Amino acid sequence: MEETQKEIALKEFENSVGGGAVSVKITGEKVLKEIKIDKEAVDPEDVETLEDLILTCINGAMLKADNAANESMGKYNIPGLMLMLFLFVFLPYQLAFF
Repeated sequence: MEETQKEIALKEFENSVGGGAVSVKITGEKVLKEIKIDKEAVDPEDVETLEDLILTCINGAMLKADNAANESMGKYNIPGLMLMLFLFVFLPYQLAFF
């Protein structure tokens, strides 16, 4: 499981919006590595649109990183594991105090 977490941390995830007007690259640890903005996307009269594109692009890249992490870590999800932990570890521990 630890190895899988390290692999995800080392991966890079890219996203672009606005037909490539804005693109970003982040790591699996969600460290922003790169932002590219097309010169044609910069309009001094319409800064809000560029801000929205940047936010959307970064959030999309983070979602890709989250989805990849969930997919990779999902293989460690054993049905009933949490129930077993509750019944055999947590519950007896709690009952010991009564």
